[in-house]
Amino acid sequence: MQMNSSLMLRRFFTLNATSSSSSSCCASLKPTSKKKQLVFLGSPQVSAAVLNDLLSASTAPDSIFEVAAIVTQPPSARNRGRKVLPSPVAQLALDRGFPSDLIFTPEKAGEEIFLSSLRALQPELCITAAYGNILPRKFLKIPPMGTVNIHPSLLPLYRGAAPVQRALQDGVKETGVSVAFTIRALDAGPVIACERFEVDDQIKAPDLLTLLFSRGFGGSKLLIHELPSIFDGSAKVKARPQDDSKASLAPKIAPEESWLSFDQEASVLHNKGWPGTRAKVVVIDNKNGEHKVLELKIISSRVCGQSSIQLKEADDIQFIKDALVVPCSGSTLLEVLEVQLPGKNVISAAAFWNGLRGQRLKILR
Repeated sequence: MQMNSSLMLRRFFTLNATSSSSSSCCASLKPTSKKKQLVFLGSPQVSAAVLNDLLSASTAPDSIFEVAAIVTQPPSARNRGRKVLPSPVAQLALDRGFPSDLIFTPEKAGEEIFLSSLRALQPELCITAAYGNILPRKFLKIPPMGTVNIHPSLLPLYRGAAPVQRALQDGVKETGVSVAFTIRALDAGPVIACERFEVDDQIKAPDLLTLLFSRGFGGSKLLIHELPSIFDGSAKVKARPQDDSKASLAPKIAPEESWLSFDQEASVLHNKGWPGTRAKVVVIDNKNGEHKVLELKIISSRVCGQSSIQLKEADDIQFIKDALVVPCSGSTLLEVLEVQLPGKNVISAAAFWNGLRGQRLKILR
């Protein structure tokens, strides 16, 4: 589905308005419903799932709130064709028939014309879920009940942009999701509620992220359960201040961090379970001895539990059962289950091995 042209051609609907027409437009935005007005901010697919749950909950007969507006990242070029597409949140809103003139896509949340439109809506509460934009102080002053964020970690642990990836990288056995008030300091506001989860050894970052935001298990369910206490003010009373001395940071994953080095143990490499993890291997033609370096994305893996596997040579990669068995540091083995070649679709390790047609595979040291 193509994005509504009015949404595609403007950052938000009051962008080209004159001051007089803007005032008139803003006046028309004033809420008429007796329900509590909230504004939702989010961008990726996990945010769209939260928005979908909020929209569904808002239509329940006993609902005390409604979604007055949606704020998301501007349309961007995505996928192979580099088509300019709306964010998953904007697309979900349009698919559900949400008014396109109440979907805001500012480049920055501090733009004054956007803030003027937000003030006109008179929201009592703002909710963020992976919005991806810094909220300035003048934004945070608008909703009288505050701004509440869903964060996929047990705060104060893993504050920052990549909490799930960093938790998996550290090999944690438990993580969770927190619903917390937003303050100017990064993910440091009082925690209203949290939910704990045991981490499966084989789970991948995208799957864990989806789980932590979902209504069935994670942040969406937690948020909807806590909305009455947020609206009646009791959440501010019970919210737990974070202990900054126990805080840890989860900075954004840098491109160079995506490369795997097989001089590390298999468990360390497996725990780098985020999309885009890459490795270089050497393909050797048995007929002429020609060597070719191949770049692979490692889509899924597991740590080999068998210590009896014997490799022909220390740097050989073999195919056993359903996996490429890769030698790592400390005599550990990593089993690679799915890979992706540049510009190609994700394939199984078996399909990749068959495509080698008898050529040998070694790690690049």
